[in-house]
Amino acid sequence: MASPLNWFSQVISVVKFSILTVPQRKGSAAASAVGTAGVVGVLVGVLSIAQGFRAVMSNSGDPGVAMVMRSGSDSEMMSVILGNESRIIADFPGIARGPDGPLASAELFVVINLPKRSTGTDANVPMRGLDASAFQVHSEVKILEGRRFEAGRNEIIVGRGALIEFAGLELGSKLQVGRNEWTVVGVFSAGGGISESEIWTDAAVLQDAYQRGNSFQSVFVRLTSPAALQPFKDALTTDPRLNVKVVRQNEYYAEQSTMLYNLVTGLGSLIAGLMGVGAIFGALNTMYTAVSARTREIATLRALGFGGGPVVVSVLFESLLLSLVGGAIGAGLAYALFDGFRASTLNWQSFSQVTFAFAVTPQLLVQGAVYAALIGLLGGLFPAIRAARMPVAAALREL
Repeated sequence: MASPLNWFSQVISVVKFSILTVPQRKGSAAASAVGTAGVVGVLVGVLSIAQGFRAVMSNSGDPGVAMVMRSGSDSEMMSVILGNESRIIADFPGIARGPDGPLASAELFVVINLPKRSTGTDANVPMRGLDASAFQVHSEVKILEGRRFEAGRNEIIVGRGALIEFAGLELGSKLQVGRNEWTVVGVFSAGGGISESEIWTDAAVLQDAYQRGNSFQSVFVRLTSPAALQPFKDALTTDPRLNVKVVRQNEYYAEQSTMLYNLVTGLGSLIAGLMGVGAIFGALNTMYTAVSARTREIATLRALGFGGGPVVVSVLFESLLLSLVGGAIGAGLAYALFDGFRASTLNWQSFSQVTFAFAVTPQLLVQGAVYAALIGLLGGLFPAIRAARMPVAAALREL
């Protein structure tokens, strides 16, 4: 039996020789690498959609802000809070106070149709009516261009995501919504959150435009501290005057991302899995060809005393190397083509568009590398076993 040192010496020699002979099989080797590159590129590209959407939803909201909606509502769109109820909510302890009173913003949420810049097709865009304290409640909002809307006027400000994705929202533009014509007076950012997909205006003006009376969808409140949520929630849900539910804002938006994230991740993994099967067969074909071309070399090495283990390792290493090279190419192309690419998709909870940027994260790149390695190992396993079991006498007859 060969000593461990001798065994490793044999492995190094055989692997080195195997790698040096790859240029002689460059056609099949390139085909294997390209196949893996395609699989990894698709996997990373598709999953970057889910990562980008989740990032937008995760960046939305503040643990120090609570949402109050009608009890039983699955989303803000399905909730109704009357004006007198919003005033009762604002008087509860646990809400932070500013110079003008409690930091509570009763908000109206409607969906309007606007054409996408890329296709010209109409899409559902969220439009939100807020009251005077909204900018203190949503403290992450910053005006990038222009100014805030004025109360009582047909003025709107647009999120930068909505400005990029939808037509007709440039500063100074006029927009016909409901019964009114609105003027875009500002562009805002919201820390990369979902609010950047929205259009904001004064709630009272929006109520009149859509004949909503004195009703809202939700009340956003800034708490005295994140820990104040549970006492605030207990007080509201036990008050006989109200029939409401209370959730932390960031948890609400994170929950909304679950459906689409799981859908895209599932479909992306399924597609990549099917393509991966094809890539494994490609790797099998490449490595069987490699073993066939190296029959004389392997027989000579075995006759000189090299064991079957080093031969197995050399075939697996070559297959793994080709797959990792292909995986690196695929991941690099996915990063170049998709990272930061802006798009919009339908939020099924609110039936409105959410703008987001694809995100090719380091975790996705590692996932792509692991997937490429699995393809290489599975594709090289059986050819490696065949090479190790090759009868020396039969192979030497080909010399």
